[in-house]
Amino acid sequence: MTTPSISRSSGPNRPKLDTEEAWQAKVDLAACFRMAARYGMEEGICNHFSAVVPGYDDLFIVNPYGYAFSELTASMLLVCDFHGNVISGEGKPEATAFYIHGRIHKRLPRAKAAFHTHMPFATALSMTEGSPLIFAGQTALKFYGRTAVDENYNGLALDEREGDRIAAAIGDADIVFMKHHGVMVCAPNIAEAWDDLYYLERACEVQTLARSTGREVLPVARDIAEAAYRQMRDGDPESARLHLQSIKRTLDRLEPEYRS
Repeated sequence: MTTPSISRSSGPNRPKLDTEEAWQAKVDLAACFRMAARYGMEEGICNHFSAVVPGYDDLFIVNPYGYAFSELTASMLLVCDFHGNVISGEGKPEATAFYIHGRIHKRLPRAKAAFHTHMPFATALSMTEGSPLIFAGQTALKFYGRTAVDENYNGLALDEREGDRIAAAIGDADIVFMKHHGVMVCAPNIAEAWDDLYYLERACEVQTLARSTGREVLPVARDIAEAAYRQMRDGDPESARLHLQSIKRTLDRLEPEYRS
């Protein structure tokens, strides 16, 4: 993979990035990387998560190129702006990470967090004919009416035009299945991005297992699906917060270095 032309910002106008809120965002993001690796939701060194820096809507945190999710710690994460500058951190983001995530955060301000993976079950469904998700399982209903499909795979996103096209394909959705590629989860915060990423892969896994039986997979009736979706979404922010706390407790026991 190539890396974008990124320079380093210096001078008196450097933003103040040593706040407790900014550090906590890095810790939370590092926890998501580590747990995604434990669940087999990464692909080598090529996937990427990002989050807008608290207090700076034009800066985002992203993983440096060349490291597996399982290696990442809070202090290793980069802060970039939308103009190709690494504001803080050592290294550079992978090229597609910069061009996809930078453009999503710029064009979709509601997307404070954006998680992109090639996790196996969701990616497998992105390769199939028709709509990826069948709203047949309760977990899938969490995503009812929240998904989009980017039908136009154009190869690697190595310029702003491709990043802009992907952002446009997301539109008002929270989840985009990128045909022949993978998925992108957009959320108002890191906790909800993690929660959606985890449950999306579980929904795709169960659907794949159901279809492997050779029997017809029966979707939930539309009115029931809509009602269940509303029930789930009412509690999603708090559930997501607790979910993130739970993975950090797990990692505090098993991989406490993620906080360093």
